[in-house]
Amino acid sequence: MFSGIDEVDWASMEHAYGPADDVPVLLRGLASADPAERESALDGMYGAVHHQGDVYACTLACIPFLFELAVDPDVQDRGSVVELLTSIGGFDLDEDDEAEIDEDEIEGAANYAMAAAAVTAGAGVFFELIADEDPGVRLAAPLALATLHRHPVRVLALLRERLPVEPDEEVRLALVEAAGRVALRHRPLAGRVAEWLTLLVDREHAPGLRLAALAQLARCSPDALPRDVVPVVSGLLRELRCAPGGAPEQDHQHPHPHPQHDQDGEPDVDAEAEPDTEPVGCAEASRADQAVAPTLVGQLRALSAQENSGRGAPWAADLLRTLHVGLDDRVGDRTALLIDQLRSPDRWQRIDAVRMSGGLMRAWRGSYEELVALVGDQLSDPEPRLAEAASHVLEELFSLAAPTADALAARLAADPGGWVKAWASGPPGLGSTVKALARLGDARAVPALAAALELPEVPHDVGFAVGHLGPAARPLAGALRRRLAGVALDEGAYDRASPLLAGLTGLRAGEATPEVLRVLRGAPEYRGEWLRTAALRALGSFGPAAREAVPELRAMLRRSGTATEAAEALWAVAGDRDAVLPVLIEGLQADQVHDRRAAAAALGALGPHAAVVAPRLRGLLAHDELWLRVDAAIALWEVTGRPEESIEVLLTAWEKNRHVRVRVAECLARMGPLGPASTAAQVLRAELACVRRHNALDGGYGSHDTYEDEKLLALCRQALRGTGKGNTA
Repeated sequence: MFSGIDEVDWASMEHAYGPADDVPVLLRGLASADPAERESALDGMYGAVHHQGDVYACTLACIPFLFELAVDPDVQDRGSVVELLTSIGGFDLDEDDEAEIDEDEIEGAANYAMAAAAVTAGAGVFFELIADEDPGVRLAAPLALATLHRHPVRVLALLRERLPVEPDEEVRLALVEAAGRVALRHRPLAGRVAEWLTLLVDREHAPGLRLAALAQLARCSPDALPRDVVPVVSGLLRELRCAPGGAPEQDHQHPHPHPQHDQDGEPDVDAEAEPDTEPVGCAEASRADQAVAPTLVGQLRALSAQENSGRGAPWAADLLRTLHVGLDDRVGDRTALLIDQLRSPDRWQRIDAVRMSGGLMRAWRGSYEELVALVGDQLSDPEPRLAEAASHVLEELFSLAAPTADALAARLAADPGGWVKAWASGPPGLGSTVKALARLGDARAVPALAAALELPEVPHDVGFAVGHLGPAARPLAGALRRRLAGVALDEGAYDRASPLLAGLTGLRAGEATPEVLRVLRGAPEYRGEWLRTAALRALGSFGPAAREAVPELRAMLRRSGTATEAAEALWAVAGDRDAVLPVLIEGLQADQVHDRRAAAAALGALGPHAAVVAPRLRGLLAHDELWLRVDAAIALWEVTGRPEESIEVLLTAWEKNRHVRVRVAECLARMGPLGPASTAAQVLRAELACVRRHNALDGGYGSHDTYEDEKLLALCRQALRGTGKGNTA
């Protein structure tokens, strides 16, 4: 093995972390008899040689040696080597990708192409490995064939031949998944694959395999799914619970009962304890015996093992996720599936359902009251992972979590230790239950926030929670003032003061003007501009109640960096047009787009008092920066009261950048009645008819995505009802 490895000039190549002269050591480590050494070598291959999917010259040079490892029966963990080869060779550049490659990316694109060609050329060995004695190899080989082999018809035939004789359940599922991959990569074969998968759904007795076939049907041929897919999947989940190693069915009137209590009122955790079961699938079991090395790969594997410990069918969650992705915009079916799953007596199925419910509601619009209520029911479950998962989902729902208000309040009262979360680095933060309840504006969150304000270090997000509570948090004003008065104005002042300033801003607590002025005057050099901006926003929110700050605000009009914010605050506090207007006009000519946007927004707040700047704002409507065009268009309407030219700019931006839609809708809602036949009304109705959330992303999300989209929907309805208040004069 490794013939010629020392003849390769590894030192002349590089990987992610420098010279590649350590690659031979990594390759030999993959063949080691020591599990920890193999784990460390695999970690090095993914961490450096194939870093984040990149392909370097040294990656290409590794391919022949990786094939040697994959076919040598004396090498252990060969399944990991097959997975590595699949990753190296499985990157596709479609025509759109190729068109976007610039000169700096040409070498990398060429490496991907050469890697795909090299691994594909050797992919014939995977035909033999699909019947290997090592179940880990058999687990990896089907996807390798489906991804890399040039003859998909042969691959599909082999998958079908292998399925009836394969003894390991997890590998059988991999064979079905590989068929779905063939259909996706070779669309002319999708019909043939769908026919086979349909036969498996109709004739296969094993519930796991039938569920896998349904998941792949949803993925590659959703139109071929049975019309009654919801009851079919629900029945399969019940079968899985009744299968050996699964959670037994329980004869409860309520399938997700609250924990029983003993005579002392304490939860009887054993009343719903899961049976001691081990995950099925010898491929997974063979890996569980390996020593865990202190590597990223080892840590991920350990986390996976911990997550799946006690599950009767640890692969079921992945199958259900695949099914949901395939069902796509069939929100009603997906909601019904999750509702059924949340009523399961199997706690693991409920954990999976809670997590998938979060993903569904984050990306799609729908009627979720019943689903949300069932997620809320999990808050009282004695299994901490289930209750914690539910609170995290509810935290991101904001007003949609309203059906769970009482359940959140009950959990909050029962778990004061979870009010604040400490982290290994950085400041503490509020617990999910506190944030979820506060975001509903529920006063029952106030005691938790009051306790948080007494801690030596105030949680960084306490101010935002206060802002969502609004008047209900008024009793906290005194504590916020007291803590702000005690903030040392040193280099850490911004981190300590900003949560307090945010809270006082949300309360519009004008009585805190002396404490805010102290911070404004004494802001240190480090992050001082940030701190002054936060203080100025607070004073502006206080309005006339902050009149004692007027001299300070006038003085700050001449200070670069915060002049616009000072002008905005001075207008809110004193309404001094003559002092404010010149500063904001100058801000419109700033070098930085951000500063020009801030000036435009501040001028809009002046309304007709700033009508003189209309020509300047009109000149910005054709600016290259879309967000500046939007801010200028909104300000132009606010200072002139004439919507025509502004609406055209706003609707053009709406189509070009979905993230600008909330800002545009806010303006349209304030403009007042929109003509039913107007272009603006048509655009808003089209938005309301869309099932996909406007800001949904594939592969990522923000914590406020659902909140922002629900806000957009409410603004669209408001604009169409014509309940706006006209311009801000």
